Amino acid sequence: MLLFFIWNPLSFSLLHGAGYIHTPPGECRMLIFKLLLTPIIIGLVSLAGRRWGPAVSGWLVGLPLTSAPVVLFLAVEQGRSFASAAAQGTLLGQISGASFCLAYSWISLRLGWLYSLLTGWCVFFILTAALEHVSVPLILAFLGAICFLAIVLKLLPASQQKVDLKNPPAWEIPLRMLVATGIVLILTGVAGLLGPQLSGLLTTFPMYASILGAFSHRFQGSIAACRLLRGVVTGLFTFAVFFLIVASTIEKWGIAPAFILAILAALLIHGSSFILLRKYVTGV
Repeated sequence: MLLFFIWNPLSFSLLHGAGYIHTPPGECRMLIFKLLLTPIIIGLVSLAGRRWGPAVSGWLVGLPLTSAPVVLFLAVEQGRSFASAAAQGTLLGQISGASFCLAYSWISLRLGWLYSLLTGWCVFFILTAALEHVSVPLILAFLGAICFLAIVLKLLPASQQKVDLKNPPAWEIPLRMLVATGIVLILTGVAGLLGPQLSGLLTTFPMYASILGAFSHRFQGSIAACRLLRGVVTGLFTFAVFFLIVASTIEKWGIAPAFILAILAALLIHGSSFILLRKYVTGV
């Protein structure tokens, strides 16, 4: 499958919005990088989640595992100004991502995974459409996202009920890796058409939360799904700090320094957020 996307000229036409073209060596290397980096990250996080349970799995998903590579690729392909604006859009888009988690969690207590997923997606896209027309300074976007995440944490259903862990199907992790890679390719391929604001907002699409939440809901019950999504929201504080740093420094300092500083800050914040997660979830 990966070789098909790398070598099939039609795939290039879909990604770049053109007809059959000859891709320069630099673009080919970038495409291969996209195809390898994303599934490796998702595979490692998924294995860690299986080892330590749904709450930790959701907490790890709170890291910008897809959004960070997408903004990195945008910086290389579209320029640092474009990436800075996309990072700010991504920061504001956490409102949509957290709202998905809130909607899914409450609906899951009464309905099955499919209805919960569709409801969560509807909430996400409605808010994303509204946020596309919102323009605020970077610091206000950051403070607004942080306050909204704190409110969502208070509103999420909490339960100390024990979760009966079951072994998920063997094909679950490969499916996560395939879907994640596809989303990265699509978002970076159409970014020039969408513009930085909408590109940034769409990078917060709850892809991993959807996959992990639906599988947890299906195989372990709604309590496991709620616990996982609480972990996701808790981890999103790291997400906010990461993109605040990228958006504010990438134009002045360059790509590498901005991402290095953002990664160091993210590791510090994410470790601290685990203490907050343990307050609500047992067995972690």
